[in-house]
Amino acid sequence: MDIDFEKMGGLVPAIIQDATTKNVLMLGFMNKEAYDKTVETKKVTFWSRTRNCLWTKGETSGNVLNLVSIQLDCDNDTLLVKVHPAGPTCHKGTDTCWGESNEANPLLFLTELQDFINKRHEEMPEGSYTTSLFKDGLNRMAQKVGEEALEAVIEATNGTNERLIYEASDMFYHLIVLLTSKGLRIEDIAKELQMRHDPNWHKH
Repeated sequence: MDIDFEKMGGLVPAIIQDATTKNVLMLGFMNKEAYDKTVETKKVTFWSRTRNCLWTKGETSGNVLNLVSIQLDCDNDTLLVKVHPAGPTCHKGTDTCWGESNEANPLLFLTELQDFINKRHEEMPEGSYTTSLFKDGLNRMAQKVGEEALEAVIEATNGTNERLIYEASDMFYHLIVLLTSKGLRIEDIAKELQMRHDPNWHKH
């Protein structure tokens, strides 16, 4: 990685991002030594401008930043460091240095689930319920979506909110399986809904 450390006198900004939640946790600075140590130990290390020395995040608190990946920007002078944080990032005890919560948006799990179902479709492991659905064919998968949708409707009209969420989850799962069998993803539905949100959108 051809990092331009000279532009800022031997340092480059390192933006720290949670690899799972995508939230920005903090900003630090790295020199060549800090970068090399980060890559070697897989624990994010910075150059402290106040103490004039290396410091590994969490070396006293235990709240380390476990390295996932490092990306270099287009000007070769800023790093995007993706991590799995072990505890709060800020020295004040908050999740981020801006006092924000580092909770994952539950909607992000739909992409994770989609990727998992794609993998099932590619590998078709024995003993997997998802595999059995793919093997049963398109008509059966479509039927399951209809069955689960009906059960969700029943719970909405005559059941409880807890059961409605349960049955709607079943419906979403089977819908993603059906989409996957057609070479589509749940994000394709999100894109369609996004287009419909445009005031200039007109129904086909």
